[in-house]
Amino acid sequence: MTARILVVDDITANLRLLEAKLLNEYYDVALAASGREALAAVARSAPDVILLDVMMPEMDGYEVCRRLKADPATAHIPVVMVTALVDQAERVRGLEAGADDFLSKPVDDATLFGRLRALLRVKQVQDAWRLRSETARDLGFDPPADPEAGVAGARVLVVSENAEEAAAIGATLAADGIQARSAAGAAALEALAMARFDLAVICLAGPGAQELRLASRLRAQGATRDLPVLLVADRAQRDVVLRGFELGANDHVLRPVDANELRARSRNQIRRKRYQEMLREELDRSLQLAVTDTLTGLRNRRYVLRHLEGVLRAGDAAVLLLDVDRFKPINDRHGHAAGDAALHEVAQRLKAHLRAADVVARYGGEEFLAVLAGAPQEYALNVAERLRLALSSTAIPACGLELRVTASIGLAMAPAGSTVATAINAADAALYRAKARGRDRVELAQPEDYVLGAAAGQGPPRRL
Repeated sequence: MTARILVVDDITANLRLLEAKLLNEYYDVALAASGREALAAVARSAPDVILLDVMMPEMDGYEVCRRLKADPATAHIPVVMVTALVDQAERVRGLEAGADDFLSKPVDDATLFGRLRALLRVKQVQDAWRLRSETARDLGFDPPADPEAGVAGARVLVVSENAEEAAAIGATLAADGIQARSAAGAAALEALAMARFDLAVICLAGPGAQELRLASRLRAQGATRDLPVLLVADRAQRDVVLRGFELGANDHVLRPVDANELRARSRNQIRRKRYQEMLREELDRSLQLAVTDTLTGLRNRRYVLRHLEGVLRAGDAAVLLLDVDRFKPINDRHGHAAGDAALHEVAQRLKAHLRAADVVARYGGEEFLAVLAGAPQEYALNVAERLRLALSSTAIPACGLELRVTASIGLAMAPAGSTVATAINAADAALYRAKARGRDRVELAQPEDYVLGAAAGQGPPRRL
């Protein structure tokens, strides 16, 4: 998982050491030698994660973190404090300032990269929802209000075989008004299926295999995929914790559990979950009528063009332009009601075969446009082929008929900074080749298509 990491430290040797380690793992690295340099660097180009030293002259890491978290433009950026301080109170102070984690020097490489991967997974999901929120703002909609900072009333499931430990954790969380329930084994899965929780605290015992299987199952099931998971572990269980991060755990606390640290980490996870839920639920409601195609239920042309513009400002995008083959004869032979039913089924199949973070829209008539932010070429080609097969492999039911429907797809890999017109016209050129070469196929845009697309203006003509 590649990402841009900002390393902040007033000691040059520390900067260079972390830079070398991160570059060796293929991260893009930026450096800052002071708190003020860090704030300026973030303002110029927001990183994906910040590794922030605590002890710096003029402005320490706590103040830098507080300023970042107080600014809506940077509050979502994960901050990991890195320091030689070992006092538990300092760790809690960092977490309360808004830091997502607190690592002690000398930094253990496996722990550092495990935490980075866990934080980047969460940020990737939140960035997708934030991008949709920005698209809505560009369209003139007011953004939803931020969720409350307090966590009173939140529900937490404590998974532990040790009833005494579970009770102690529940009592600690109750100080913030959090309602904790404990369960173990199969009862934990049953509890998660029956009720909604804001956080799962999983206490590792022994080798931790059973608990890690539970964490993995939470990520595999739709209802609990976004539920934050906090692990409680012994210091000797370092490798188990790192494996937990790989399986989707979000955070951890070590035994003996410090009550203030547990409360701070739990609050951070609950707030992040509520923020993500707020973006998803409120945004979808506010946009439903204005940016949804009434026939198919997909996003409409207006929305997807703005969304693509936002994606290309931030990074690369794979753009798929799909056209249903020989659609006009369906309308002529079976009537528009059958044609409309066929388009609706086409839309549902496309949506079912894309990630939640991808956007697919009805572009016009029988054309559909899908935008895959940050997707590499091989993956995008596989997705395009999957969409083609989703339509051609099984007949489409429409008004009592079984219609055989195929589609031609043009795929453009648009680099960051491309214009919307260039990306769509390149995909359209590839789509025309797919039509010319027999239909029911995927074609990849060639270098010349982007040059021609840039000169073609605002989008391809509609095919009737």
